[in-house]
Amino acid sequence: MPETKHFKNYIGGKWVESATGERYENRNPADTDDVVATHCKSDGRDVEAAVAAAKEAFKSWRLVPAPERGLMIHKVVEVLKRRKEDVSQMMTREMGKVIAETRGDTQEAIDCGMYAAGEGRRLFGRHTPVEMPDKFGMAIRRPVGVCGMITPWNFPIAIPSWKMFPALICGNTCVIKPATLTPASVGNFIEAFEEAGFPPGVVNMVTGGGSTVGKAMVEHPDINRISFTGSVEIGNLLAGQCGAVGKPFSAELGGKNAQIVMPDADMDLAIDGALWGAFGTTGQRCTATSRLILHEGIHDEFVEKLIARAKRLKVGNGLDESVDMGPAVSEDQLKTDLHYIDVAANEDKAELVLGGKRLTGGAYDKGYFIEPTIFTGVTPKMRLAQEEVFGPVLAVLKFSEFEEAVEILNDTEFGLSSSLYTRDVNRAFRAIRDIEAGITYINGPTIGAEVHLPFGGVKGTGNGHREAAWTVLDFYSEWKTVYVDYSGKLQRAQIDNK
Repeated sequence: MPETKHFKNYIGGKWVESATGERYENRNPADTDDVVATHCKSDGRDVEAAVAAAKEAFKSWRLVPAPERGLMIHKVVEVLKRRKEDVSQMMTREMGKVIAETRGDTQEAIDCGMYAAGEGRRLFGRHTPVEMPDKFGMAIRRPVGVCGMITPWNFPIAIPSWKMFPALICGNTCVIKPATLTPASVGNFIEAFEEAGFPPGVVNMVTGGGSTVGKAMVEHPDINRISFTGSVEIGNLLAGQCGAVGKPFSAELGGKNAQIVMPDADMDLAIDGALWGAFGTTGQRCTATSRLILHEGIHDEFVEKLIARAKRLKVGNGLDESVDMGPAVSEDQLKTDLHYIDVAANEDKAELVLGGKRLTGGAYDKGYFIEPTIFTGVTPKMRLAQEEVFGPVLAVLKFSEFEEAVEILNDTEFGLSSSLYTRDVNRAFRAIRDIEAGITYINGPTIGAEVHLPFGGVKGTGNGHREAAWTVLDFYSEWKTVYVDYSGKLQRAQIDNK
């Protein structure tokens, strides 16, 4: 077995044990004999210490010129580049997705850091004319203080980077609580900040459960922002708690994403997209293709070819370079996947055409493996077409007219990602206009967001904020309007001087 790593909390520039003195393990979901790392089981006392360190560090960090902050972020990027393979190997061990995907996860953090570092020489405000002579008006960005990040397990470094790098370039300090299933990857991320020479207290990590660490962060009066990615249930709960105290809250929640395929589409390309979107990361992406909406004229042929391709997917330990799909992240997630398969087959009465079972025997017995699963005969109101599974379970629906396909796609409480395969440019632009989603791909799968474009959704997917790109800066900074009157006399604005 690879060596087990032992992480502590990172508070005020030091690795420290939790106030509880308790620890917990995280194990490889592909091989539960493999203890990836141990971590502090923290409580509110540790959050208090981390927030105090972050609050103190903010006093000086906010005064560091933004270009200099960018140079420091770039040093973190260089560390991640050097450590990319080791970080990615550990990520596969603790999360399960295949090594090519965890390398991509680490690369996304690198890309996000490079983008954020560049923003250190931008962070643009705005100058505008004013009503009076000899008077100047502008708006500038100001940091907000201590920011709290509560991150999920499916992108253990990429999503923390999407939250921390933008917050830091704006001049804020950070306290992050990693997902309890994947804290080692965030521990590696924090080590990169330490190696890069970040000042003590600017970044802090506290590990532990949501009911203790997460709750303490949300309730702490000195944390001025909370950014959360996770389940709809927890997100809505936190939104209420933050709203009650007037704390700005960014929520990135669920999805029930769909890919539409028209008769004029490149069928092989669309099948490639459906396979990658549905079964990449074992379906454990908020942008995963959960619904495949096929025109009736190509439905049968498409499904036949899709099944044949999906049967060839190799499921196994993600450290094996030949594996296409890893395990579910945990036993609970595996049970959720199997529950929805049972619901689809028995309650929804959909037709199971591929998979549907837990994989057992040999090495499979040590992990949480499941077959790639496809249901046909799904209708829009079935639970499998409405509820997020977060696993490799694909619902196939049929339509006859393009407008019907868009209506089916829009008919969920979510609106994160969407996809249309067609060669008709007019239809593509109607889809861009009419689909209710924060992201629309034309002739591409529902997964594959890039760090320099806004990421987020509509309806129940979130609360309107966007992550990544220039848009995230609006969450991690506040606008300050400045007037400079150099007339040497009182000029009365908002008075009728006519």
